[in-house]
Amino acid sequence: MKQAGFFDVEERLARLSGLGDQLEAFSRTVDFEVFRPDLEKALAYLDGSKGGRPPFDPVPMSGQILDATLVAAPKQRNTNAEKADLRAGRIPEDWQDKRAKLSHKDRHARWTLKFTKAKRQDNGTIPSTDLAIPFFGYKSHISIDRKFRFIRKWKATDAAASDGARLREGLLDKTNTASSVWADTAYRSKANEDFMEKQGFVSKVHRKKPHLKPMPRHIQKSNAGKSVVRSRVEHVFADQKSQTGLFIRTVGITRATMRIGLANIIYNMRRFLFLERINASA
Repeated sequence: MKQAGFFDVEERLARLSGLGDQLEAFSRTVDFEVFRPDLEKALAYLDGSKGGRPPFDPVPMSGQILDATLVAAPKQRNTNAEKADLRAGRIPEDWQDKRAKLSHKDRHARWTLKFTKAKRQDNGTIPSTDLAIPFFGYKSHISIDRKFRFIRKWKATDAAASDGARLREGLLDKTNTASSVWADTAYRSKANEDFMEKQGFVSKVHRKKPHLKPMPRHIQKSNAGKSVVRSRVEHVFADQKSQTGLFIRTVGITRATMRIGLANIIYNMRRFLFLERINASA
């Protein structure tokens, strides 16, 4: 029997939705997350230490996933003094009387470091540290629903803005399919955990490695299971960058926000048409 591919499974789920899947009706009134501990215990999944494909999540698809991606902008050639003024929110003195120069200088984009996995060397070894690559531009923060992968909430910031703090700035959607929130360790903080608890959300945010201590096995296992769900948001960013060539060619945060917003709208339209096409062929 031919093994089902990624889109084969997705199309099957879409056909079930079109036929009126009862699990979807139940998920609107039942929080299936309360059954997770018993399900994981009964299924007795391996800890993943021997590799292999991660197990399917025992709880039906629901909740929302948060993440952010960097969006490049044309690099600015500024002096150290000008950079210091910009970081402090000031217009450099030499620019103030030069309207033409001001119109071509992006005062809102920022430099940051983009970390990427080190590649295997010619001798077969892999460096113990990741690569840090300087990056200039903006950042797109989004929240998608886990079930259909529509972008429900979004926000644009400069590239140096932290991911975690944005969780409390309107990225969570109370009208989503369930209360669970999935995100990586950048979103794990006491402030965020308290905020989600007060707002009625269930945190499925990755836990961080203890300082100078090995990661406990049960946390490794928990994070691995969460990664299976959280990785779906990467498909959204990959689609945007491959289909629309997401890049900021304008100047300033206002135009950058418009560009990122339009990219999000286009993605949702394409996603909607895809699901409609699958539903029509069911």
